Amino acid sequence: MFAPTELYNDGKHICISFSDLVAEAGEAVQANQFLVVDNGDDALIDPGGNMTYHALYMTMSRYVPPKKLRYVCASHADPDIIASLARWIGGTDCQLVISSIWSRFAPHFCTGTSTEGRIMAIKDEGAILPLGKSSLHVIPAHFLHSEGNFQFYDPVAKILFSGDLGASLMPPKICGQPVPDFARHIPNMEGFHRRYMVSNKVCRLWARMVRQLDIEMIVPQHGPFFKGKAMCNQFIDWIDNLSCGVDLVSEANYMLPQSRV
Repeated sequence: MFAPTELYNDGKHICISFSDLVAEAGEAVQANQFLVVDNGDDALIDPGGNMTYHALYMTMSRYVPPKKLRYVCASHADPDIIASLARWIGGTDCQLVISSIWSRFAPHFCTGTSTEGRIMAIKDEGAILPLGKSSLHVIPAHFLHSEGNFQFYDPVAKILFSGDLGASLMPPKICGQPVPDFARHIPNMEGFHRRYMVSNKVCRLWARMVRQLDIEMIVPQHGPFFKGKAMCNQFIDWIDNLSCGVDLVSEANYMLPQSRV
């Protein structure tokens, strides 16, 4: 039985995290999916691939009728984000919200012309999506790690759904919980962030931008989440000072291979 995590619920506005829909055994990376509902209007954030579709569809039905889903929001176009797009397009009334950079690539997950009129291509500066009596803010996070990359901020719950930023690769049973100790959690994130995030310049620009938001939670697409202003600020400070990506590459990374597989 799948056990979603209720991140926020005031009776009219609800945020749910699904962290255990990818089997712990096997080769697939753990991934979180998110549902935001405001007065019956809903958005699904980074719904994942085909291995999560059926369980996610059935489990979210506890909160809203899946057929009437309004938005599927994709931080970028990786398969663990929206490989299940064809099934959401076919099984619901949703529109895909994605960067304009990826809006013509996403249909390759589908067949024929099924995505015609169903894609909201968001420009680089982001946007504010109406959701019930509230809104969902599409926040620029380009090159963290994708060229066209967005995060999603919920101003009611004060949650930043941060995509791959903040990700850690950990067992699903841990991923529906908050990080208890930031310093001890750094080794779980460090290797991933140094490899996948593009540069400290981009990290610093992101940190400067999000410090303007009122954030109570930062919830990544992989691993546990950061809860409370103090913990969120520790994460933002860490990203602000992170050397990563092109900061670290050298000639040693661009040498012709010498060994056979």
